[in-house]
Amino acid sequence: MERGLSAEGMEVVTAADGPNALRVALTGAFDVVLLDIMLPGLSGYRVLQRMRAEGVRTPVLMVSAKDGEVDQADGLDLGADGYLVKPFSFVVLVAQVRALLRRNRADLARRKLKLGELVVDRAVREVSWAGEPVNLSPREYAVLDVLASRAGSVVTKDELLRTVWGDEQAATRNAVEVYVGYLRRKLDAMGAGEVVRTVRGHGYLASTPDLDAALDSAAARRR
Repeated sequence: MERGLSAEGMEVVTAADGPNALRVALTGAFDVVLLDIMLPGLSGYRVLQRMRAEGVRTPVLMVSAKDGEVDQADGLDLGADGYLVKPFSFVVLVAQVRALLRRNRADLARRKLKLGELVVDRAVREVSWAGEPVNLSPREYAVLDVLASRAGSVVTKDELLRTVWGDEQAATRNAVEVYVGYLRRKLDAMGAGEVVRTVRGHGYLASTPDLDAALDSAAARRR
C-alpha cells in the first residue's frame, strides 16, 4: 500500500503498531488515515476511538480482513469515514482515498494541528504552546502551518517558497531561512525550540520525540 500510494503521487507515512499509529494520527497533520483493525498493541478500533475523543477529525478509511456486518458497523459507528474489506482492488483503494480528499478539502483549512504541546488552530490562525499563545506574524504563521501540516516529513526550501510566498518575484531561498529563523526564536522563547528542525541539505522538519519514535519504529520494521 505504501509503495502503491507513493507511486500515485501521495506522501505516505507509516506506523508499525497501534500505539505508534495513535501518536502519529493525533497530530491531525494528515489528509487521510488508512487504519487496519488488527494492529499490535492497540486495535484500530481503539485508535479511532481515541482520535475522535481527542477531537481529531482526519478522515479515516478502515481496511480489514474482518468482513462481518457488525465489524463494519462498529468501525463506522466509532467515526470511520469508510471501510474496505481485504482483499480489495488497489484501484478501488486509490479511488476511495481520493473521494475522501475531495469531500474533506474544505475541512483541511479549519483543522487543528498538534505537535505535542504545540497547537496550530487553522480556523482562527492562532498558535499556542502548553495553552499559552505564541504571537507570530502572518508569514511566520504560514511557514509553521506548512511544516506542521506535513509533520514528520521534510519540507524543502523550494516547497516553502512556493507555498508561502507563491508568485512573489522578490522572494528567495534566503527569505525562507530568515523567516524560519524568526519562527524558531519565537518558539524557543516558549520552550518549543525543538519542534522545528533543519535537515541539512534537504530542508526543514516539524516533529516531536513521540512522533520521531513512531516513525523510527515503522522504518525499523520495513528494514
